Amino acid sequence: MVTLEVLSGLTNFIIQTISNSGYLGIFFLMVAESALIPIPSEVIMPFSGYLVSAGKFNVVLVIAAGSIGNLVGSLIAYYVGVYLGRGFVLRYGKYVLLKKSHLELAESYFAKYGDRATFVSRLLPAIRTYISLPAGTGKMNIKRFAAFTLAGSIVWNTALTFIGIKLGEEWGSIRKYSSYFDILVVIVVIIAIVVYWKKKRKVSDS
Repeated sequence: MVTLEVLSGLTNFIIQTISNSGYLGIFFLMVAESALIPIPSEVIMPFSGYLVSAGKFNVVLVIAAGSIGNLVGSLIAYYVGVYLGRGFVLRYGKYVLLKKSHLELAESYFAKYGDRATFVSRLLPAIRTYISLPAGTGKMNIKRFAAFTLAGSIVWNTALTFIGIKLGEEWGSIRKYSSYFDILVVIVVIIAIVVYWKKKRKVSDS
């Protein structure tokens, strides 16, 4: 579990990186986040959104930098799964705080929902960082993987960026309510899945 001290240190690191490197900082931080390094997008994107509200960043470029960074990082994790496999990840994952339970959760989710999991998982806590590994070990079609990953990342990063814009200087308060935000997102995703399957069943029955 990430301690408050570690989270505070990560937050300061993120703020300094983005303040000093701009869009490039957002890009590389989001690459790291999707390449299994525990750097929270819930800090990266809202802080960037705050800088948009302060007139220092452009909202489109912020979302683009974050989403392309997610795609690049996810591709790195995907190819780790393809070429190095599950055993390598379990052996060395502890060095980037990757827990076996997180990987197993992502694997079961991917096994249950297949390719579409790479889109939906970008919106889910605990899974979004790790879903690329089972996609890689399962040799998912790379074009579909990239398309679903980018689409899901755009949705997630747009939401976080606009939260940061809305909160302004109080952007950091999202950390206090991040668990509630995650719960809300999970509920919305579940509702969307239920609606999708009901519509699909109606089409197949007609």
